[in-house]
Amino acid sequence: TERSNRRSVSDLEALYVATGSGQLVPLSAVVTTQTSGDTPDRRRLDRQRAITLSADLNPGTTLVDATDFLTRVSRAQPQGVVNTQWGGAARDQQEAGGAVAAAFGLALLLVFLVLAAQFESWITPAVIMLTVPLAAAGGLFGLMMAGSSLNIYSQIGLIILIGVAAKNGILIVEFANQLRDQGRSIHEAIIESSTLRLRPIIMTSIATAFGALPLVLWQGAGAGRRQTIGVVIFAGAMFATLLTLFVVPVIYGVLARFTRSPEYTARKIEEWEAQEATANDAVPAAAE
Repeated sequence: TERSNRRSVSDLEALYVATGSGQLVPLSAVVTTQTSGDTPDRRRLDRQRAITLSADLNPGTTLVDATDFLTRVSRAQPQGVVNTQWGGAARDQQEAGGAVAAAFGLALLLVFLVLAAQFESWITPAVIMLTVPLAAAGGLFGLMMAGSSLNIYSQIGLIILIGVAAKNGILIVEFANQLRDQGRSIHEAIIESSTLRLRPIIMTSIATAFGALPLVLWQGAGAGRRQTIGVVIFAGAMFATLLTLFVVPVIYGVLARFTRSPEYTARKIEEWEAQEATANDAVPAAAE
């Protein structure tokens, strides 16, 4: 029978079939028809045919790269033919990526404001915060070497690195400011500060990095998530420590000339008041 003659139920019922005696009768005389749902093995989502695609990432490929590639492929299809909904880690990345990025920006702002209040300056916190990109670069390099991807867990590790990276800059800049208050020049202060603070910086950075090693080495349920955070913290802390010892002194030497510490300002005010008091005492003496 041609396809055009069996497109509907009524077409099928009008077909003639042979009985055991050889007599032709309509199909509706021997069968009953009813409308039912699709076969159970055909998955549907929102009443549309759905196909689940699962894949593992190649080494060096991030989750963001993979989702972007699949998005471009789906958009290349005719409009309305393919709709995509993410699941698993991709869905977590889509839902939480914006929130984590906002949290990262808020953490940067809060750390900067706290440092600005502590140092009573806008330039000094800027010098310290320049270490954060160094730590982030180290964390991303660690992810690349470990073959991991940039996901919500690695972004959490980057947020943790903000405080770890700022710590190294604080140790150098704070002591340099104290030396300047004692009358040292900027060049002398930053050299002596970097020399004397080298040991504390290395000790605290090693403690932080090796404290993250259990996250990297421990196996079991959820090991992939823990390893991602641990790799970011370990690599970021070590990378930031090495570069901070060179970058912070250079940037401080350039920008420190535009700022003075509160102690320096207070000392200048006291000297000015003392000079004014001496001048006022000298006027009556001259008049006598």
